[in-house]
Amino acid sequence: MLKPLTLAAAAIGLLASPALADDHGEMTRGEKKLAKMLEGREKGEPQRCIQTVGSRSLTRIDGTALTYKSGDTLWVNYTRNPDSIDDGDVMVIKRFSSGTLCRTDQIELVDRLSGMFSGVIFLDEFVPYTKVDAEG
Repeated sequence: MLKPLTLAAAAIGLLASPALADDHGEMTRGEKKLAKMLEGREKGEPQRCIQTVGSRSLTRIDGTALTYKSGDTLWVNYTRNPDSIDDGDVMVIKRFSSGTLCRTDQIELVDRLSGMFSGVIFLDEFVPYTKVDAEG
């Protein structure tokens, strides 16, 4: 489980690596998956909102982050409560504007089996990670 201080540091870019780790330096399965996704990418300036297109959807990394791919950019939202991210839940996204996803939008969670409300995910800023040109 991630420690709040570790998560906060990662969210504001204080860690040298885009991957998160607990106090013992051990990465969770979700953190390892995210680190692999971010290999060869450079971190950009966090944004409050991102443009979303068509049927592309958010990808969940259990207990770690939400991601959205757009071209060569992978947008990562570490969220304010990553422990709530779980494949066992269906995300119901309530957007306040069409065509964008913003940190103020609401994500409610519904248990996949029972159909009962199971929580919320509070978005944070979206951090862009863009592929680095190998020839640079």
